[in-house]
Amino acid sequence: MIVRTLQECENSERRVVAKTWESTRMLLKDDNMGFSFHITTIYKGTDTHIHYKNHLESVYCVSGEGSIEVVNGDTYPIKPGTLYVLDKHDEHYLRASKKGDMVMACVFNPPLTGAETHDENGVYPLVD
Repeated sequence: MIVRTLQECENSERRVVAKTWESTRMLLKDDNMGFSFHITTIYKGTDTHIHYKNHLESVYCVSGEGSIEVVNGDTYPIKPGTLYVLDKHDEHYLRASKKGDMVMACVFNPPLTGAETHDENGVYPLVD
């Protein structure tokens, strides 16, 4: 059994900070669950380009508001209780409102190893 608290993960190498977001990776590849689980904060008023070419992701909004714009032009509002699933490696822009941060619970398949950040194309590398 694995038991961890968000606080202990935030105070470890499992917390990764970038310019427009931070992510606390509570489950990773070395936990052998077949997926990774993250609590990610998108900073208020930011716009993040993301394109997971190597991963599928499901995201549940815990708090805050914003939107997701798929590169085809479709835009969807995000608020607490919203789930979106990037089941086709959808390239997108994630935006948090200027009112406050958005906190998201995220599941990745295949799992992340821990220190990944988006490259210049918004992609996480596939790490063995």
